[in-house]
Amino acid sequence: MSTTTSSAALSTGATALSQPRLTSLSHGGGCGCKIAPGVLSDILKGMPAMPIPKELMVGIETADDAAVYKLNDEQALIATTDFFMPIVDDPFDFGRIAATNAISDVYATGGTPIMALALVGMPINVLSTETIGKILEGGASVCRAAGIPIAGGHTIDSVEPIYGLVALGLVHPKRVKRNADARVGDRLILGKPLGVGILSAALKKEKLDAAGYAQMIRVTTQLNTPGPELAALDGVHALTDVTGFGLAGHALEIARGAGCTVQVNWDQVPLLSGVRELAAQGMVTGASGRNWAGYGHEISLPTRFSAVDQALLSDPQTSGGLLVSCAPEAVQAVLAIFKQHGFDDARDMGQIVPASAGAKLVLL
Repeated sequence: MSTTTSSAALSTGATALSQPRLTSLSHGGGCGCKIAPGVLSDILKGMPAMPIPKELMVGIETADDAAVYKLNDEQALIATTDFFMPIVDDPFDFGRIAATNAISDVYATGGTPIMALALVGMPINVLSTETIGKILEGGASVCRAAGIPIAGGHTIDSVEPIYGLVALGLVHPKRVKRNADARVGDRLILGKPLGVGILSAALKKEKLDAAGYAQMIRVTTQLNTPGPELAALDGVHALTDVTGFGLAGHALEIARGAGCTVQVNWDQVPLLSGVRELAAQGMVTGASGRNWAGYGHEISLPTRFSAVDQALLSDPQTSGGLLVSCAPEAVQAVLAIFKQHGFDDARDMGQIVPASAGAKLVLL
């Protein structure tokens, strides 16, 4: 892998005036590009077992956000990567969203980011060097906000625009948080409202107004900085972030990992403004349906749970919020940390109960 982003590799391309909308070049935007959970499971089930060193604290066994490798008694290294096709047409905003999303996995493991590498795939005969440069500038601006450098990367000429990061971080080994360590009796707190996939579908169909776009950019570029402080609380047991598999998919990861059932009080789940109405108009991503096809059989819905609500439950979130499983006595401290970091929409919206013979996720 190259350790620098070569300007020569981006020296040719279309003019800014002749190029198409970024979202028109991608078959799916943001974390909606993820391979459907059922298909991914089929792909991975044939993977041969690999030797696991004792220093590997978090690997692939729990579908966690990042890998964690213990360096010594005081430090563990977090390594993760995330990249996708455009979810918006503005190149600077696309870069910001992709970088925020990638760094989130470090925060979701309880760590502090230390540096990043850029992953860049661009159709250089379709997009101008100016546009590609703005994507990279957007990502760099988020890294500056997170206090980390982009220390290298790799570029290729690809059919669809792709941008993301390899993100590295550090965490104390005793503060590593997995998605599999929830405990019966825990409360479940969501840090950001749902509906990014709905807004992105409306944008692609040119049905999203300026207020909706501003809301989308605000939530997808908000770094999940509460992560390290949350991990330091004794009452916080499990931590993850809600991304491409939607709230349902990531709640199911918690349930499977801990061998429990997750109950979600749907009327307490925060939603972005206007997304229910947009979903009712058909502004739903294809990924939402693929998500449901992959895990819907593990979910119990209440009577008269609407198709719109189901779409929101499986809606793929790009740069979504942290999902915290904590002891009831820690709820106020968790909400206070979210508020201190500007996450005013954080809500206590569920609970962990003993596993039953039925569904792993129950909507109330």
